[in-house]
Amino acid sequence: MNFEFYYGIGIILLLAGAIVPLISDKRLLRGLSILLNIAGSLALIIFSAALLYSKQQFFWQLDGFIAPLSIAIDPLAAFFIIITSIISFCAGIYSLSYAEHLESRKGLFASLASLFVLSMVLVVSTSSLLLFLFFWELMSVASFLLVMSDYKKPETQKAGTFYFIMTQFSTVFLITAFILIYQHTGSLEISELKEMPLSLANIIFVLLFIGFGTKAGMIPFHKWLPYAHPASPSPISALMSGVMIKVAIYGILRFLFIFPEQQLWWGIIILAFGTISAFLGVIYALKEHDLKRLLAYHSIENIGIILMGIGLYIIFGAFELGSIAILSLAAALFHTLNHALFKSLLFLSAGSVVYATHTKNIEEMGGLIKKMPYTAMLFLIGAVSISALPPFNGFVSELMLFQAFFQLGSIPFPLLKGFLLLSLSLLALTSALAAACFVKAFGTVFLALPRSKESEHAAEVPKTMIFGPAILALLCAVLGIFSYQIFKFIGRSMGFSIPLPNILGITIVIVLMSTAAISIVSLASEKKKRVSETWGCGIYSQNSRMEYTASGFSEPIVTIFAPIYRTKKLNRREYFDSSNAIFKEGYAKIQMFQIFEEYIYMPIVRVIAKASAKLYKIQNRVELDSYIFYCFIAIVALLAIIGMVTL
Repeated sequence: MNFEFYYGIGIILLLAGAIVPLISDKRLLRGLSILLNIAGSLALIIFSAALLYSKQQFFWQLDGFIAPLSIAIDPLAAFFIIITSIISFCAGIYSLSYAEHLESRKGLFASLASLFVLSMVLVVSTSSLLLFLFFWELMSVASFLLVMSDYKKPETQKAGTFYFIMTQFSTVFLITAFILIYQHTGSLEISELKEMPLSLANIIFVLLFIGFGTKAGMIPFHKWLPYAHPASPSPISALMSGVMIKVAIYGILRFLFIFPEQQLWWGIIILAFGTISAFLGVIYALKEHDLKRLLAYHSIENIGIILMGIGLYIIFGAFELGSIAILSLAAALFHTLNHALFKSLLFLSAGSVVYATHTKNIEEMGGLIKKMPYTAMLFLIGAVSISALPPFNGFVSELMLFQAFFQLGSIPFPLLKGFLLLSLSLLALTSALAAACFVKAFGTVFLALPRSKESEHAAEVPKTMIFGPAILALLCAVLGIFSYQIFKFIGRSMGFSIPLPNILGITIVIVLMSTAAISIVSLASEKKKRVSETWGCGIYSQNSRMEYTASGFSEPIVTIFAPIYRTKKLNRREYFDSSNAIFKEGYAKIQMFQIFEEYIYMPIVRVIAKASAKLYKIQNRVELDSYIFYCFIAIVALLAIIGMVTL
């Protein structure tokens, strides 16, 4: 099969999709740009699927630039390209109607969306360190401009600031690691990583882990993510959470596989950060009432779960437990795909809700299942999938991870066993809290009575905004129900086996039993029906103020984890009489202490601000000759440092 043709067509179509809207901001050209994005993504799906099926590799190089333009796509790269392409394809279909919902710069949105997808594909495709950094920055700039779509809003400006600073923070660590790699290998090719001193390998690992971990949203470098997602257009939130943070996972895996030898402590570090990210991610999601910010925190949670699988892969591999290491890696990769699907589905469905209600506050929603039944069903499938409930895909990948954890008895060190047991316990708690969080989210958004006029008058979104997420929902079901058959086929071709239950058979049995039970009850029950309101403890007529709120639902959990949240409860009460016997009115508020901002980010900001203020005073007080002399000294010092590092 001619792989080059489909890959080349996909890249050309995405590039054309980025250029066309810049000609004119007419609706026809915007629509054409999105269609080119969809077509390019479809071509890349065909390319990557064929490459994975044939287990071949694709290499292409063009000389004549500063560095050779080299493209090298192996099965790992093809796996991440197919993730990118599927999400881009569905988000593109969704955008056909959503783009016209934007208030301004619709053509720029279409152009940047294509450029964003193109840059992510090229980051995964290139085998050059220099081009990796170039496309990495192109991806960052395109996503930053998309985050700043509604730049006049103060919250968007804050989101853009956080995102820009953290993404450049990530790049600094990557550049430092790449310089060290180049100094050691003398080559800009990623595949040329050779034997190196253990101390150098450890330094490069730490630099790469921080650099890629920041982009992935790993705690404590996660703070940009809850700000950027609510500010972004919903299709871009799907691409950022479903794909962009997975590009960072690709970076971690790519360099781990190339390293001559992986150290045990690397796996322990990755597992520790993954466990913390998963647990704290779901904890912070539970207290959120902004629908898109809630989903953003769940991205942190699932990145943590993926990192846990990677950490276990290194740990079990260090003890030469090959089959368990493969199971851990398969769980991490499968959860990477699954999270891309169900999180994109949830963001697109959430975007439909925001589109219909004009609010992201779930406390102002309610009753939407009657107004938006298709969107409600799609969101429910995503919620069940992310909650790791059968028979959908999230259940399977987390089950694989649990199976890997259950083999911790094979580890010979008691202290490490205890650490794995603690990580396993927190993973189980994380799964339970995720289910609770989405009970809150779905119930508050779609059930009961509308809590605002916007929710009361909401209507179902256009068909393209249903069809795109519907594809993702179908894939969530297929990858879950047919997981046994899929991994049996993969294991047969790759030479390993994954122990999974036959969920298809279990699903068929459950469906048959449920159908039989419903039929028996229907035949045995009386034919008369009585329609009335839900019993409300003697109250004749129900209204939205009597419903369980999102705050009320999560309050017991917030109270339990108060030491983590560092919450403060403020109560103010007024009475009619001086004896405080007759209550007049009251006010209650729960404030959460931003621990990462106050203890990590803000101290650094204050130090930089003080240093900048002092430098500013020096620049304005000294004479021109002295200022030039200081600049000369600084340049000489930098050259000396670079020379020492080079030697």
